[in-house]
Amino acid sequence: MIGIVGLGYVGQPLALRFSEVGYRVLGFDISQDLVDKLNAGRTPIAHIADDRISNAREFGFEATADFTRISEADAVLLCVPTPLNKYREPDLSFVTNTCDQIAPHLRAEQVVVLESTTYPGTTKEEVVPRIERGGLKVGKEIFAVYSPEREDPANPDFTTSTIPKVLGGHTPACLEAGIALYRHAIGTLVPVRSTQTAEMTKLLENIHRAVNIGLINEMKVVADRMCIDIYEVIDAAKTKPFGFTAYYPGPGLGGHCIPIDPYYLTWKAKEFGLHTRFIELAGEVNRAMPDYVFSKLVFGLNRDSRSVKGSKVMVLGISYKKNVDDMRESPSVELMEMLRDHGAVLSYADPHVPSFPQMRHHSFDLDATLVSPDSLAAQDAVIVATDHDAFDYVQIKAHAKLIIDARGAYREPADHIIRA
Repeated sequence: MIGIVGLGYVGQPLALRFSEVGYRVLGFDISQDLVDKLNAGRTPIAHIADDRISNAREFGFEATADFTRISEADAVLLCVPTPLNKYREPDLSFVTNTCDQIAPHLRAEQVVVLESTTYPGTTKEEVVPRIERGGLKVGKEIFAVYSPEREDPANPDFTTSTIPKVLGGHTPACLEAGIALYRHAIGTLVPVRSTQTAEMTKLLENIHRAVNIGLINEMKVVADRMCIDIYEVIDAAKTKPFGFTAYYPGPGLGGHCIPIDPYYLTWKAKEFGLHTRFIELAGEVNRAMPDYVFSKLVFGLNRDSRSVKGSKVMVLGISYKKNVDDMRESPSVELMEMLRDHGAVLSYADPHVPSFPQMRHHSFDLDATLVSPDSLAAQDAVIVATDHDAFDYVQIKAHAKLIIDARGAYREPADHIIRA
């Protein structure tokens, strides 16, 4: 039996994959409401179809909030959040609390895998000591593995089974146990020398994206000042068949990984007397993007002899990327807070987020507005913050008085469209 702790955007796809290849899966979550939904064959995650949950239920998948049942599982996969605290330092409380919660119920011959993104050394320094508190020796009686999740919600080209799986063991025996666990569910395994190597691998993947997005966001600002179309520049540059990878600007970074993971490394690097200036500079650029978009809105409204206060502004798209309902670290939310704080009459439209969800640090009592000629014409400005495919961009262009385009939805210039 496979036990999966944390049934969110990472845990559910893993549970479904192991179920599809014939394993009985027992899922654990602290949310009784989520547990009840999954046991009823439903999921709150939009890009996962309910019938996949129902099919898994038929093959023995069960969700529970009873952590004493950890002993029933042969492998325990930890898929819990690893956010930042208010000082932009790693918050490992979900990992450590989960380890403390499951430790009394662990038994010999189990494999414990951490899948949450974290800094190098977490498995060795935080997970292994907690596993061993009950007297089980890691590498001999129980096995510890780090294998970072690589989920990309709603990606049509890659799924849990086809994305290569990096894994490192606390000992060689742990690595062998990890390979035995994943080889039937994942097409390609990439074993590495240690848990620290696997942890650093995941950080490199996401820091690579964060730094390059920071670069293109800075280039966007420079190109705009020089009256150069940054999208035309990118399109021309990517015709080079080697040495260039196209990245695209936006209103900031979103999702649970890219805005957060770089700070896990910068924090850990300080322990070794190092200051990761390059990574932190990219973070500064990306964090400044919501302000940049807001400044473009101010410019556009001023041009029409209006102030932000009292203006009707609709934010189009509030999830962190197109075609998903994932709100984690969405830059749209920062924009919404700026608009609210400056007195705008705020609304939003998002086909994937019908009501503003409960979030740890943000609160809006809003439901999504239907995008129609009348609702668009009633706004003083609309901001394209997330470029969902479901939006009718021709209709938006025809009926909106002012469009602040933060995603490059419109390539042809128009008097009422301002690139941001």
